[in-house]
Amino acid sequence: MFAQRVARLAPYVPGEQPGPRPGGRSYVKLNANENPYPPSPLAVQAVTRLLTDDPARLARYPDPDSAALRAAVAALLNTTGGVLTAPSAESGLHLTPDMIFLANGSDEALSFLFYAFFDSEGRHCIVQTAPTYSFYPVYAGFYGIPLCAVPLFSDFRLDTGALVKGANETDSSIILANPNAPTGMAINRALLRALPPDRVHVVDEAYADFAAESALPLLAEFPNLAIVRTFSKSMSFAGMRLGYVAANPPLIAALTTVKNSFNHFPLDVLTQTAGIAACGDVPWYAENVRRIVAQRESFGAVLRHSGWQVLPSQANFLFAQKPGTSGREIYERCKAAGILVRHFPTPPLDGFVRITIGTAEEMAALEECLAPGIPRPL
Repeated sequence: MFAQRVARLAPYVPGEQPGPRPGGRSYVKLNANENPYPPSPLAVQAVTRLLTDDPARLARYPDPDSAALRAAVAALLNTTGGVLTAPSAESGLHLTPDMIFLANGSDEALSFLFYAFFDSEGRHCIVQTAPTYSFYPVYAGFYGIPLCAVPLFSDFRLDTGALVKGANETDSSIILANPNAPTGMAINRALLRALPPDRVHVVDEAYADFAAESALPLLAEFPNLAIVRTFSKSMSFAGMRLGYVAANPPLIAALTTVKNSFNHFPLDVLTQTAGIAACGDVPWYAENVRRIVAQRESFGAVLRHSGWQVLPSQANFLFAQKPGTSGREIYERCKAAGILVRHFPTPPLDGFVRITIGTAEEMAALEECLAPGIPRPL
């Protein structure tokens, strides 16, 4: 009754999406790396205006090429340099709309990248770090692509030498989350200069707006590089589903062929409308990112001051453990207090919890749960 390949699938497991707590109260949700702040008022106004002034637009198909949104995303990246922690009009980027591919979230973009550029036959494989974003093995299994995992060092730093060696020895592609998930740790983009030149390599920059740098400037030098990004994290679009790839035009053309062989209209008119408006409000998002980074550093200092091990993060979350206390115990304690954090049950992650950075009020509630009575460090 079912195709045999269905039995081989191992689906991705997202963060817990709970119903109300007992008594009807809501959980403080710090387990899915969502942005605690709303999207730009300009995005909300644009959607409201469309629904009010032109509701018949919903009866028509959206632009399958998302031309206006691609232009807006290119302009946004050229303005910020791809990092909202320090947006700069002097970024040096010169991306054009034909260097942008849009998708229904960055996970869909990753799926198309796997299909377009990673082989399911021959000696090639995908080389990734381990642990990293757990959707990579899912897509590798979905498309029947061999996967080679290079372990992180015991302190969760990336073993760059082993990663490059693994790719060079098999003439294979690398997929690299930078900053990594779920650790939040980042590497210098100079690593990418050593990769095999005749294979496409993917850098997943879902959290780069919270980091110190982006790999986007390397697109001027490397035609074999694809950079995946998302509006879900820094741009508060997790509920809208908008991701993209920045790459040189031949790679974008290949992705477009894959997309048009699967779904000609992945982005609805509301998402395109909101996305265009959001790209025009850099100050709004830069300020939200600044607040999240400040909370990340402040909360991390509190945990360290109270005896926690906290990995150095350049994302919108922290990965932390309390020696002598299991990660599962911490997760359960937080949930009992009405706060959700993410726990990964398999080694070497099982002693840790991943904590999304929320508002000041949300982090104060979590601080009371995890480090009660600990004075803030000076």
